[in-house]
Amino acid sequence: MTLTDMQLGATLEGLAEQITAAPPDILGISATFGQHDLMTALLDAAFALPAPPMVVVGGSLTARNEGLLLERYPDLLVARGSGEATAEGLLAHWHGDLDRSEVPGLGFNGAARGGALAIGRPRRTAKPVARETADDILPELDLLPATFEHHGVAQLETSRGCTNFCSFCPRGHKGSWAGAAPQKLPWMLEQMRAVFDRYPDVSRTLYLVDEEIIGRGDGAVERVLELARLVHGAGFRWESSCRVDQVADLGRDEDWHVERAQMWRTLLARGLRRMLFGVESGVDSVLDRFNKETSGEQNALAIRTLSVLGIPTRYTYITFDPLMSLAELKATYAFQGRTDLLLRPQPGLPAVEVVRGVRDAAWVAEHAAGRPLHTGISYMLVSMECLVGAAYTRTAERAGLTGEVEPLMGRVACRYADWRIGVASSWAQRWIDRHFALDYTLKSLEKVLDGAPRHAVRQARVVLKDAAYAVLGDMIAAIEGFAPGRPGAGELSSRIQTALEARVEVLRGQMAPVVDRVGRQLRGDQAVMLRREHQRWELAAAWYLINAADPCGT
Repeated sequence: MTLTDMQLGATLEGLAEQITAAPPDILGISATFGQHDLMTALLDAAFALPAPPMVVVGGSLTARNEGLLLERYPDLLVARGSGEATAEGLLAHWHGDLDRSEVPGLGFNGAARGGALAIGRPRRTAKPVARETADDILPELDLLPATFEHHGVAQLETSRGCTNFCSFCPRGHKGSWAGAAPQKLPWMLEQMRAVFDRYPDVSRTLYLVDEEIIGRGDGAVERVLELARLVHGAGFRWESSCRVDQVADLGRDEDWHVERAQMWRTLLARGLRRMLFGVESGVDSVLDRFNKETSGEQNALAIRTLSVLGIPTRYTYITFDPLMSLAELKATYAFQGRTDLLLRPQPGLPAVEVVRGVRDAAWVAEHAAGRPLHTGISYMLVSMECLVGAAYTRTAERAGLTGEVEPLMGRVACRYADWRIGVASSWAQRWIDRHFALDYTLKSLEKVLDGAPRHAVRQARVVLKDAAYAVLGDMIAAIEGFAPGRPGAGELSSRIQTALEARVEVLRGQMAPVVDRVGRQLRGDQAVMLRREHQRWELAAAWYLINAADPCGT
């Protein structure tokens, strides 16, 4: 078996030559959003061979584009789930020990089970059964050295699925969560540590890419604490993701919140470096539309609690969505600017006092850190994308807002119910894309650094976040000059562009000394990379969209 990754230097031409010169028996291709064109080019090369191999594709994007792919490639197989059980079944099928219809989690064209003829309809086999061990979900380490050499990070999964049904998520495992037994991890941690030993300059941080690391059930707290103990005991710090309701839940009593506060402090002591929370909004009507099953009050309590406990966090937030009103956009702007959410850490305060304090307005005012929430949001000005198969997309379709499918990103083109917000969203995406390379370079450096250099990089990113928040205010002010029923997209677009051009000029002056200061704390190759991206950013003059002609259909 050979693993190849285009993120690690492989090219499309090289991959095509490889499968042409030495065709494999089974070819597996994994593609994510933005890679549909690359995947189809490689599939064209594979199916053009005189004797094509068995070809199976997987990944988040392919699940969205399954129908399109099977129509174009009748003999293609599509892995619809996590993959391990499907891969095992495909090997058995290739050896003649298993019928294709019995391979778990597989999509394909052809006859249904029992011999009935199916014409023009994709068939799906049963979903893979969740397994209790971690043997299935642990990574191959073949590419880890090359990943470190390309400034990448080490990833690991300890669970699969999520406990909720967010309307914008199209994935099949919504509401289905299964965690691996922590006792299965030590041997893999030992193997990963041996690779880390060869790269002493790489931060000893594992990225646990679980969507919801804590999960649910009576043993959830004990499991995640044991997991943290094992990872930290192996010499690693770690980062992961979970839901806000693992911190604050309005339906739970004080004892539950005290236990959770103590859990978070223990996780911090056991190597937690940062945790991502999908806040997505602070506006109740938006949260209801997203089916987050959280509220603005709950999000506020969770953010306060985490900051008082000193938990390093990342928050994701969807600023624009096609169904939102101007009132909701203004409320979003207000929530992102709140200074009563990020509080100063209180490491010696008993957990019960933390739980009570974050609910006391006077206590909150006394301990506020003086920073607005937007400084803790991972990416500002994000717009909702209507992904194929998502409940939100169906709602937008019923409202008559959707258009053509866009296979590149596995989404459906969508207009905004309020055309003014659609214009702002389009310009917000242009703002993101203009600064994306520099911001992502900083984010990538942050992942592999520790100590003062990492802190300096984080502060550089805050400069970009501050500018983005100012841009949001500019856009709202421009929108208010136009009535929703008055045509004027071109004029509004021009006003917003003028405001953004002015913000870019200010930002150039702010970033130059910041990048210089950060660069002095980085080692040679890292400093060179940052300077190169900063120079490219300074020279950029055009507004463009990276992944589509127009992500918002405006």
